[in-house]
Amino acid sequence: MVQAAARQPAAGEITTLLGRGATFEGKLTFEGTVRLDGRFKGEVFSDDVLVIGEGAQVEAQIDVGEVIIQGTVVGNITAKRSIEIHAPGRVKGDLHTPSLQIDKGVIFEGRSFMEQAQQARQAAPAAAKPSPVKPA
Repeated sequence: MVQAAARQPAAGEITTLLGRGATFEGKLTFEGTVRLDGRFKGEVFSDDVLVIGEGAQVEAQIDVGEVIIQGTVVGNITAKRSIEIHAPGRVKGDLHTPSLQIDKGVIFEGRSFMEQAQQARQAAPAAAKPSPVKPA
């Protein structure tokens, strides 16, 4: 008797795809890596990776672990780990992330905020140090 084993996606493997020509409006939550190549309007929430492919048109509030952009995004983006924008990407909105990469040839209109992530990194080592004990 042959048993089918549950297949686990490899790290970085795309688990969901919204292909070219597809249009979706609403709230997207996911685990793993999702690639958008079509049109999407709404909200995106995840702790994992969102890939916005070349030709994609996204109008959304995005809050994810990482985002890689080659298409067009209108809306604010918050990424817990990193934001990468590669040519011919276009972004119109504010970016909040501890790590930001913008390639030559990208169009970015908005503000980027990285100080909160920097403050969190500085506060973590200070919290880890034991405070000196004063003799009684």
